[in-house]
Amino acid sequence: MTTLVELRTTASQPKIHAAAVAQVLSLLIEVRPGAGAAQLRMPLGVAFVLDRSGSMAGAKIRHACEALKRAVGALAPDDMAAVISFERRTRVDVPLETVGDGAAICRRIDKIRADGGTRMAPAMSRALEQLGRSRAGLLRRMILLTDGQTEGEDDCLAVADEAGRQQVSITALGLGRDWNEDLLIELGNRSSGTADAISAPEQIDGFFAGAVRQAQSASIQRAVLTLRTVQGVSVRAAWQVVPLITQLGVQPTAQRDVTVPLGEVDSATGRAVLVELLIEPRAAGTYRVATAEIQCDVPLLGQTDVRERAEIVLEFTADAAAARVVNPTVMNVAEKVSAFRLQTRALADLAAGDVAAATNRLQSAVTRLLSQGEAALAQQMQQEVDRLRQGGQLSSDGQKTMKFGMSRTVRLTPPQDPPDAPPAG
Repeated sequence: MTTLVELRTTASQPKIHAAAVAQVLSLLIEVRPGAGAAQLRMPLGVAFVLDRSGSMAGAKIRHACEALKRAVGALAPDDMAAVISFERRTRVDVPLETVGDGAAICRRIDKIRADGGTRMAPAMSRALEQLGRSRAGLLRRMILLTDGQTEGEDDCLAVADEAGRQQVSITALGLGRDWNEDLLIELGNRSSGTADAISAPEQIDGFFAGAVRQAQSASIQRAVLTLRTVQGVSVRAAWQVVPLITQLGVQPTAQRDVTVPLGEVDSATGRAVLVELLIEPRAAGTYRVATAEIQCDVPLLGQTDVRERAEIVLEFTADAAAARVVNPTVMNVAEKVSAFRLQTRALADLAAGDVAAATNRLQSAVTRLLSQGEAALAQQMQQEVDRLRQGGQLSSDGQKTMKFGMSRTVRLTPPQDPPDAPPAG
């Protein structure tokens, strides 16, 4: 039978030292559509919400409209789309309709002009209302672009909460440097969506295209990952690492099960989780330490409760040199998580007024980024460290770099070309 979902596990060390002390092991768990689901294309209902306030005039609104037209062109004829633009007033430029060849929608996009203030919540509410009219069976998305601060942030959050309840994921995109990154991140979190930063108008096209492509390839729905550890093995922490780094507040049950809701899994990026395991001492030998299981639905094939399982088997050796060999892919991801944790704690230090502690943590993060070859990101972070040492504050760009640039991981090796790694089962 053709595989519908692929599950791969890779340990940070091919062999574990059979020492007399407990040890920490990093386990990378990757999930993506299998051969039987990877080519499926989800039917979409998309509401594009576009900031057309005065600050968007010129290159911003021009590039946004061109990117919007190309995104509409990437939709299938039987997909549905709506366009809502806003300044202080909200306007439904394109009520939700079947895309067809996209020409009629694009003609109305060409009429959008920038002017006025910024009030985002009513536009989000109208977008949600439009998506509520979509036909059954569509995967629904709200793709939002703004370049500034908005009135009524609490109202925006309330709409995001409602979007989450209606299973409408929000992709919240901030353009330039004058928008509230915390608000957009929260909009994504509350709706099981995402947020990102766009530094220049020329980049809008890539972000719109990526959001549409990701949605189209999300053939796996309602995915849940469960990790069951054996006696003597416990989960210390878990992080989502693809598509973005996010700490997972996992709590093992009495049966030592840890459950992570993944939601949608697309073939564009897949999903990956990094788990820290604390392993008690064992004698030399080969042992199963955990079992990973993915449970999901593939609605386009009418398949529910699809399951795939992988046994995590490790070799414990008395050879200390052999136990020092590490898997570079897993260690690279673990280092990125470590750098992300440092900057997260640094932001907390700054909020508490402890500039010295924040500066030291950020300097450590710079060192880790350099060791990973992230020279450009490390340089940006070093500028913020220097700013703090000179008695200043983090710049707006610096805060966005910390909250978005630091959360991105490198693309992991595709399942069909795995690195040298310990057996997964």
